[in-house]
Amino acid sequence: MKSFSHVPVMLEQCMQGLNIKDGGIYFDGTVGGGGHSYEILKRSSPSGKLIATDLDEDAIKAAADRLSEFSGRFQIYKSDYKDYAEALDLASVQSLDGVMLDFGVSSYQLDNGERGFSYMNPDASLDMRMDWSQDLNAEILLNTYSQRELARILKEYGEERFAPEIAANIVKSRAEKPLKTSGELTKIIESSIPAKFKQNGPCARKSFQAIRIAVNGELEGLYDCVIGLARRLKKGGRIAILTFHSLEDRIVKQAFKFLETDCVCDKSLPVCVCGKKKEIEIITKKPITADEAETKINSRSKCAKLRIAEKVI
Repeated sequence: MKSFSHVPVMLEQCMQGLNIKDGGIYFDGTVGGGGHSYEILKRSSPSGKLIATDLDEDAIKAAADRLSEFSGRFQIYKSDYKDYAEALDLASVQSLDGVMLDFGVSSYQLDNGERGFSYMNPDASLDMRMDWSQDLNAEILLNTYSQRELARILKEYGEERFAPEIAANIVKSRAEKPLKTSGELTKIIESSIPAKFKQNGPCARKSFQAIRIAVNGELEGLYDCVIGLARRLKKGGRIAILTFHSLEDRIVKQAFKFLETDCVCDKSLPVCVCGKKKEIEIITKKPITADEAETKINSRSKCAKLRIAEKVI
């Protein structure tokens, strides 16, 4: 098995955005290899605390080892970040000085053939689970979901133009024998897309993204989670969120916009009756992206967008 490795994206921008201070209490909902968490603990020394979650047991083990020098100042729970309330209750924490969410798939997960996240390894099993204890994996999804549902997943989660054709060919292929490997799926995707549309890089990326999102339920409850975590911040606390595709970014943008809105009443009403107050100030009017130097070193940072907001009440 490969060792868990992951280069944190826009590390300095995230840390500056969080405005970390000594004694602060921070939540890292996607601890990964512990890159962002390490810097949070380092910069909040000597008394800052961190509560972190992740579904990947390999990530949790790697992060715990990396953060070991800060023993007594952090707690990591095997949990979905969307279940933040349970994790914070376990840690006896009510309010936070900062929240970090990095929705990127780690280098370890992409490169490890056992995980099946990447189309680059044709022999990889069709797994794609963040949490190996869950029942649903990519193989089950691809071999049991209806053609209509597969097409919906590919279109909605991958924004794949040829979703109907790919779904039809998946169903046709699995009727002969069940799909087992990433290579088998990639061949189906490639054969479903006309040659003139194969000039802008690998054709399988969007479909693999869509299937991964569906397997892990990545977008379900995301909007409510962002709202809830922002409301856990103390006045002046910051939330920083890294997204890696337009679907996630759109949801985060919408959640921030709602939180920044001072009133959500029908504009035809003469006075406000909703009582909604502006809750955050959006620090990043446009998302921050990685600079050229970082994208050269870490190609996976090219599609990253960072949004930051500060609690104002």
